[in-house]
Amino acid sequence: MIVLFRSSRNRITFILNCRSISSACTAKYEPPIQEEDHFWVCTRSTFLQIQQTIIQKCAKKGAIAQGKSCHSQIIHFGLQADTLTSNMLINLYSKCGAVEYARNVFDEMRVRSVVSWNTVISAYTQNGNGEGAVKLFVRMLREGSEFSEFALSSVLCACASKVLAFESKQLHAFAIKTSMESNAFVGTALLDVYAKCCFVEDAYRVFETMPEKSDVTWSSMMAGFVQNELYEEAMGLFLWGLRNDVEINMFSVSSFLSACAAMSALIEGTQVHALVYKTGFGANEHIASSLVDVYAKCGSIKHSYTVFSDAEGQNVILWNTMISGFARHARSLEAMILFEKMQQMMFYPNEVTYVSILSACAHMGLAEKGRIYFDMMKKEHNLSPNVFHYSCMVDILGRTGQINEAKDLIDKMPFEATASIWGSLLASCRVYRNVELAEIAAKNLFEIEPNNAGNHVLLSNIYAANGMWEDVANARKLLKSSVAKKERGKSWIEIKDKVHSFMVAERTHPRIGEIYLRLDKLFEEMKEIGFKGCIEHDLHDVDDDYKRDLLKHHSEKLAFTFGLMCLPSRAPIRIMKNLRICGDCHEFMKFASRITGREIIVRDNNRFHHFSEGYCSCREFW
Repeated sequence: MIVLFRSSRNRITFILNCRSISSACTAKYEPPIQEEDHFWVCTRSTFLQIQQTIIQKCAKKGAIAQGKSCHSQIIHFGLQADTLTSNMLINLYSKCGAVEYARNVFDEMRVRSVVSWNTVISAYTQNGNGEGAVKLFVRMLREGSEFSEFALSSVLCACASKVLAFESKQLHAFAIKTSMESNAFVGTALLDVYAKCCFVEDAYRVFETMPEKSDVTWSSMMAGFVQNELYEEAMGLFLWGLRNDVEINMFSVSSFLSACAAMSALIEGTQVHALVYKTGFGANEHIASSLVDVYAKCGSIKHSYTVFSDAEGQNVILWNTMISGFARHARSLEAMILFEKMQQMMFYPNEVTYVSILSACAHMGLAEKGRIYFDMMKKEHNLSPNVFHYSCMVDILGRTGQINEAKDLIDKMPFEATASIWGSLLASCRVYRNVELAEIAAKNLFEIEPNNAGNHVLLSNIYAANGMWEDVANARKLLKSSVAKKERGKSWIEIKDKVHSFMVAERTHPRIGEIYLRLDKLFEEMKEIGFKGCIEHDLHDVDDDYKRDLLKHHSEKLAFTFGLMCLPSRAPIRIMKNLRICGDCHEFMKFASRITGREIIVRDNNRFHHFSEGYCSCREFW
């Protein structure tokens, strides 16, 4: 806006085009038109009000260039001393991400109000500068400036983003001292920062003592439980809130769905799916992505794809979630088709997309396809492979027997190999009985993960598979002398809203006697059609009959038998397991699906196996 003016102490005279003011006020550019110029005389206060209106519109639209133009005129006319105007300028620059400009305006202010301090602290927090927010808050206190609960909640949010545990406890003490801990904003920020610093008990204590809890408070506590892998507590809090007529929002629903996905709680996930449509949250892209993830992680990939197809608004996150679901269920063809389709729909793959598509290739042993996608991300989408992409490539090469190539790739990586990468190599060495590289991988894993007993067990199994019993004894001796603790294998199944867990050779289940009798009968029926078991998967130095007895009562077999006893005849049997399914149990499930006519879905710690009519979706590659 080009303006000619004359200024006096109380009045400002303008010669300008009328449409120029309209253009500036809407923060949109309009080409100049030929109209007659007009004189306009106004007081300084009127001019300041106009500039404030324009600044507010610019802040709302993120129009920093027009905002700077107003700022320059304010300085030119000597009106920058006005506190309200300076606060608006700080707000404008902070919303446009120009924190340095906001701080410059703040530093040049002669008189600062509470709003001035709050706005700059909030700007630091929103733009990821937690240290700057904390330092400015401390300066505010030292200068004796008036402060409010908004400044305290903002600086607590800054501490949460940077996981500043010590500073958070100091701020909690300050909140108690100033009687602000009961404020809803401060209390919510406190429990959020404690949850992000892994002090969940402290977070819940703050939650319980708050006299007033908003829907944000409830959703923050649920998110805190989920972040700390306390999924049952998150689900329990959500249900408690529903029973007490607490207003639910999209964030609390999203947290509950995340907990359902982690717990493979299909029944609860389905119930909340109904609630989502009842409340109208189904149109939200993040909720839709969470629902797709829940069904995929609960073994119902068909329902997952139905939710994906019905989603009103789609984004890259939703596409990534669906591709990841297909990969987890060994649906590599569907994953690759969806990968091509998302690009046709003008959704461009990102780093997460490529992790999912490479995982799909790994699960099915598609080495050449994996190489093509790995090269594609650099050449076609200008994405630099990170540690997760290299981990997938090592997994792909290792699973297809190219173990030496996998080791060469690890050596050539531009960064240090992670536990996941060495773990993939060690697992491949077990399949292909490569002792030399297994020892190299195990040595690195012992240094990176000294508390993970699984690495010791896997190395011991590799020695056993090669008949190196002396090395087996040494590996087990090393495990006993280390700080590592072996995780016991367990399987669980959900029946009538109750989860039933089983260990190997389970004795504590109230119906264990019936389960063993039914399992023995099942073995007899399966032997008649050719089931012999896979005793080579028991790596103890004992005779074959004893190996069969050890394999007979594995936890997944017990969980399946109990599901067979309790579930309706046409219902699929869904079993979850914390460790990788062994070869003998895999063979058992194929025969069981054939003889019972049931669909059996097993989720181990790596992927899903869908057994039906004697076949598995993994096609013997897992």
